[in-house]
Amino acid sequence: MAKNIAERIDESFSSFSKGQKRIANAILNNYEKAAYMTAAKLGAFSEVSESTVVRFAVEIGYAGYPEMQQAVRELLRTKLTSSQRIAVTNEHLEDGDLLSVVLNADIRKIKYTLENTDRAVFSQAVDALLHAKRIYIFGSRSSAMLSQFLSYNLELIFDNVKRIELSSNAEVFEKLFSIGDGDVLFVSSFPRYSKTAINVARYAQDRHATVIALTDSAVSPLAGYAGILLTAQSDMASFADSLTAPLSIINALLASVAKEREDEITARFDKLERLWEEYDVYDKH
Repeated sequence: MAKNIAERIDESFSSFSKGQKRIANAILNNYEKAAYMTAAKLGAFSEVSESTVVRFAVEIGYAGYPEMQQAVRELLRTKLTSSQRIAVTNEHLEDGDLLSVVLNADIRKIKYTLENTDRAVFSQAVDALLHAKRIYIFGSRSSAMLSQFLSYNLELIFDNVKRIELSSNAEVFEKLFSIGDGDVLFVSSFPRYSKTAINVARYAQDRHATVIALTDSAVSPLAGYAGILLTAQSDMASFADSLTAPLSIINALLASVAKEREDEITARFDKLERLWEEYDVYDKH
């Protein structure tokens, strides 16, 4: 599993120059502020030059300052309580039309996710779903709605889908008891990460099932148990995270599965339409 920024800094701290140590301490002791500072502002805060900050980002393994800043924000999201998240995000949200601010931020998250999704990995996820003996789907806390949306739609087209609902930890693992080779677990979690989701992924990996994990980054604790890792940007939008980009990834998975099995799925929906019509499921006005 990839190291988060705190682990990277801790690993290299003894070799840092005095200026680099000031940057490191500024990040670790004030990450809620550093997450929103430009390189120039972080430099001024640390009493070093902007170029020293940029070189520091590269020194600890990032492509540049924007990537390091994103890593600080990921650290921020895992450390803060809900009330602290509200305070931090309200401080940095722009004044004015919050509807525009939040929706434009969601657009940027989808764009970032699109640009950074490995198409080969995405295709592996589609192929795994298409050829799974059984598909287990799990998400708790805020990710429960992602698992519900995915399972609802997959259950319309496949008979081998099983959504694992979180009633108790014991029941979760009882329902996963038979998972094994040839099966697929689709599990999602975003900061603050669910311990149950992590344990579910570990259990499925131990049982030799294919684990598709949808999370926010390669430093997520889910990543270490994922045979197929899908990431989607999900920054704070107040006490709640935005799940717009993760939902877009799920929509793309569903569309890809449907395209690969077009004839079979079309025939299935023709039967479903007749069933819905017979039992008056949908309003016709």
